[in-house]
This record gives sequence, C-alpha cells and structure tokens, in this order.
Amino acid sequence: MNFYINQTICIQTLRVGSVSNSSVLQIGSAGLIKPSSHLYNTGGFTEPAPEISDTSSTLESPAVPLTSPTS
Repeated sequence: MNFYINQTICIQTLRVGSVSNSSVLQIGSAGLIKPSSHLYNTGGFTEPAPEISDTSSTLESPAVPLTSPTS
C-alpha cells in the first residue's frame, strides 16, 4: 500500500529548546528518517585536547541556562 502526502507548511517562528547528538527535528511527514552524523575539524586543530587536571569539582547548577531569566 502506498501513501502520497502533499502538504504546505508555513512557519513564522521556530524555537528549539535544546539539541543533542541524537536529536531529530521533524516538520511534516517523513516516510523514512535516516540518521546522519558528521564530524568536522573546523578549528584546524592538529593535536588532541589536553587532559582535565581536576575532576573532583562538580557544577552546582547547569553550565548552560535552560530557561531565559525573567525580569
């Protein structure tokens, strides 16, 4: 059985709360979503990053704010 779906989508504003390595953002219908992962050296680095010296300290709060501050 085949389904043919035609649709028109008009998005005025799209806000994405967070993106992770395994995130999929789908708008509309998709018959098949193929995972794709690409790693690029856009900084032109030639050697590995240095090791972290102090691993005993932990963060008290998220390093990235998850919500915008209200005034």
